[in-house]
Amino acid sequence: MAKNLEQLAALLPDAVTHGRLDREITAVAHDSRKVVPGTLFVCLAGVHVDGHDFIEDAIKRGAVAVLVEKDVTTYGDITIMKVDNTRAAMQAVVPYFFDYPGYNLRMIGVTGTNGKTTTTYLIRSILRQAGYKVGLIGTIQTLIDDKALPVKNTTPDVIELQSTLAEMVNSGMEYVVMEVSSHALALERVAGCEFDVGVFTNMTQDHLDFHQTFDNYIDAKAELFRRLSQPSSRKSGKTAVINFDDSAGEIMANNSACSVISYGIKCSAVLTADSIDVEAAGSSFSINGVFGIMSLKLGITGMFNVYNVLAAVGVALAEKVDPAIIKQALESFISVPGRFELVHAGQPFTVIVDYAHTPDGLENVLKTAKQFAKGRIIVVFGCGGDRDRTKRPIMGKLAAQYGDIVLATSDNPRSEDPEKILADIEVGIRDGLSSIACSDKSYKITPDRRQAITQALQLAEPQDVILIAGKGHETYQILKDRTIDFDDRQVAREVIREMRING
Repeated sequence: MAKNLEQLAALLPDAVTHGRLDREITAVAHDSRKVVPGTLFVCLAGVHVDGHDFIEDAIKRGAVAVLVEKDVTTYGDITIMKVDNTRAAMQAVVPYFFDYPGYNLRMIGVTGTNGKTTTTYLIRSILRQAGYKVGLIGTIQTLIDDKALPVKNTTPDVIELQSTLAEMVNSGMEYVVMEVSSHALALERVAGCEFDVGVFTNMTQDHLDFHQTFDNYIDAKAELFRRLSQPSSRKSGKTAVINFDDSAGEIMANNSACSVISYGIKCSAVLTADSIDVEAAGSSFSINGVFGIMSLKLGITGMFNVYNVLAAVGVALAEKVDPAIIKQALESFISVPGRFELVHAGQPFTVIVDYAHTPDGLENVLKTAKQFAKGRIIVVFGCGGDRDRTKRPIMGKLAAQYGDIVLATSDNPRSEDPEKILADIEVGIRDGLSSIACSDKSYKITPDRRQAITQALQLAEPQDVILIAGKGHETYQILKDRTIDFDDRQVAREVIREMRING
């Protein structure tokens, strides 16, 4: 894939150019380490790193043109293009460079605080059952049909995203189902994408370190629905699938100038669920819709998954998938890695690993565990560093209210002192315990995550439920000075095996 620099410059009419425009551009990059011969290097001025400082490195690696927003010296025969904002310029240039691949795919975007990952996997499963070739972009991985690619962000940056979409088009994908984070919408990572279906799962406190206020957070999510039906849309058949049980659902609907499929359990909606039965190994319920009644018996559990299934069914109906195919796909669906994932290692108690890292997410999984737990609930969890501090005591209080034994530990502390993060959590745990007249509950602060998991497993008795929350599918732990290998599921299995060997 290549473009003439003059073609790219035409997209930036206010750019001041020094040097030749008759150059072939074979790649676009904003990380000098990813520059190859023929690259247009985009200098982004970030909080910690300024791309303008890496121009010489990019040129050494083969950059032939540089996009800047600051005055820089000339570099021989290298073309310099200066604009007011390189990030905005990149968002204009990159989709064009990759031939707007989103126009050649049915794009389904899923946004909300919780449930995005499971919902995208459910949608993918239904569409594949219907015979479509489907790509997926999300927190766990990127899938091009069955080919898996690693990911760094819930929604990749605009270069990585457009490159991936182009690869999907070239691989014959017909659909892409993707998680769309509030960061991606606020930072325009989805520039050049035209969504056909937008899904809203729910809205609870998260990312206030970035958005500052809850209203800003809601508005960032609403951007997906504003995008659905813009006058400049090239594709038709747009639909918003919205959880009307959530108070923010009305806001999303008001921002959707297209067809709306509502869903819920408590409210009046197009799709509703009743006769809900939640067990440890699965769930059953009925969905009421225009097709009549769809009775389901699933291998996934939890009230939150009832909502995720309703959302996926809404998308399938929007895309005209036959209800019989929807039912078949859902009943053969097994699980999503790290999402209420059961760990089986021969132990006489239940071990669940879940990605819950928000107050609402943690409360949802604890409520679900409470529904089927015959013994105690032992909670192992922490909160990430360099993230919203206000949710830490809230999560501590929830763990104390729903759990019988709480082991607070490190999550991904990043640059923060784990002890300080745990001190914030402990405030909430103490508050939760003081509000409950129960002397049987206890908690322990254990900074080392492996040790905390070990303690939980050693405390467990038959019929107890251990919930290890916060990291889910992640196979690493981010510390202040390094990232180490760490998988909650693997650690739990290893400890259980050691306990069985040692008797």
